[in-house]
Amino acid sequence: MKRLISVVIVTLLLSCSTAENESSELTRLDTVADFADNVLTHGRDVYGDRHTPLFADGINVDTKAAAMWVNPRDSTEWMLSNLANQQNLFRTLVGLSNMTGDSRYRDAAVEATEYMIEHHRSGSGLFYWADTRFVDLRTHERGYAGSGNHRLVNFLPFYSFLWEVNPQVTEQLVKAIWDTHVGDWSVLDINRMNPFTSELDGPVWDQEFVGAEPFFEGRWLSFIPTGTDLIYSAAMLHFLSGQQEPLKWSLRLAEQYVNARHPETGLGVYQFSQPEKRQEPPDDPNHPRYTYSTYGDRAQRQLGPEFGEIALEGNVIRSPVAIYGYNMATLLQLGENFGGTTGERLVEWGRSGLHAFASYGYDPQTNLVRPLLADGTDLTGFELRRFGYYGPEGRRFEAGTADRLLFYSYVLGYRLTEDQMLWNTARAMARHQGLGDLGRRPGIDVNINWETENSDPVVLLALLELNQAVPDQDYLALAEQIGDNIVSFRFHDGFFLLTSSHVNARFDTLEPLALLTLEATLQGKPELVPRYNTGRTTDGRFRSMWSQTR
Repeated sequence: MKRLISVVIVTLLLSCSTAENESSELTRLDTVADFADNVLTHGRDVYGDRHTPLFADGINVDTKAAAMWVNPRDSTEWMLSNLANQQNLFRTLVGLSNMTGDSRYRDAAVEATEYMIEHHRSGSGLFYWADTRFVDLRTHERGYAGSGNHRLVNFLPFYSFLWEVNPQVTEQLVKAIWDTHVGDWSVLDINRMNPFTSELDGPVWDQEFVGAEPFFEGRWLSFIPTGTDLIYSAAMLHFLSGQQEPLKWSLRLAEQYVNARHPETGLGVYQFSQPEKRQEPPDDPNHPRYTYSTYGDRAQRQLGPEFGEIALEGNVIRSPVAIYGYNMATLLQLGENFGGTTGERLVEWGRSGLHAFASYGYDPQTNLVRPLLADGTDLTGFELRRFGYYGPEGRRFEAGTADRLLFYSYVLGYRLTEDQMLWNTARAMARHQGLGDLGRRPGIDVNINWETENSDPVVLLALLELNQAVPDQDYLALAEQIGDNIVSFRFHDGFFLLTSSHVNARFDTLEPLALLTLEATLQGKPELVPRYNTGRTTDGRFRSMWSQTR
């Protein structure tokens, strides 16, 4: 009799648990649908003398009008529509249509993209987008911030969707991106920012590649955020079209950064070239052009007297997330997509890079990442002896907290390689994210913090990567907990906000995409939702819009 009662009680508890989970899942999916409905209702262009299918970048949740950006240079106001700041929104809309069968969401993304194709492309094929160009919805004129040049920094567009909308435009866009940002094809001297042009300079892929030793002197700056976008764009063009030439150039560029890694530490570099000295610097260090790259390698000028030849811009690792977050995750994801020998090569580049940084740059006890030189020299606490690119005399290099994207990158790296060092690093980062202990190995000695208040969508997406590696109910349940936290802590007034006090909601936020990915995983249909690829909103110049509070 006691055994029968126990079975009945357990059955009832399981039924309640299942009902709660189904309710929770429905709530999360309904939350995303509510957000998307509000974006379609309030976020589209109803301004100016004609209405268009374009989306605003965000909305004032009180007035329901498009959020306004005030240019700090001249105090002019702009109502932004920037296609680069809507790529994760489009991933969400496409995924929601796939999950619900309601085509309205995907159709809206298609219409906005088609309008941009028709009205806001340069002659060479570039969109007027990124963190320097945009469309003002009141006038429908193109506005700009800073120089107004085309700028490419880790925004990794939704190329597969763009290909579905218009493959010819997608191919032209990728060609235009490479044509704009590659200055010397023979050595792949690249630059993050260059003018829009009316036509391509010539045949894009039919160029001679010679190669050069790392840290050759070039006229431009081979910053890895731009390199990552170029690598990704050409690789995706190959993946979508089957063309071999874009893949060759993608791999060549990726290998430029790998070849520039330090031969002993394996630490990656921020750039594989150094700026050619074309002028003598001003005598006055307070001159506004004193830190320009035309005067040669800025690290060598400022740090060379203390550290010698290793002190080159490419060897100074101040922004590890650019190298070990965006770039490594891109290499790993592309490697997984391609498979075969090419895929193995890309995955190994990612694994070895992450392994090196875990060895030299990350402190698992404090969750701090160290500023480094690529030979392993720890710059933490070093006080600058002279003014220059890295700051004024007296400023110290300081360690910083590991970015959540590093956690994602290490989890992804472990899933694809089973490198124990990568697991140990991800485990430490998880503990500092308030997740508890993920285990000494996946699924072994796991001790989850079920009281966590973590509501970070990137952390949720990382846990879903981990669940792919080792299907474990604890990891999936923890992802659900974070999903519920997102709904509880970040969903306000029908939009996703950092806090309920924030007044402007950004549409390109990752929360709805993460929630959709979770729901698709729980339903056993992860392929329905476009994959998060670390692409970020390019809103550095417009950040003030999203920080406003009541």
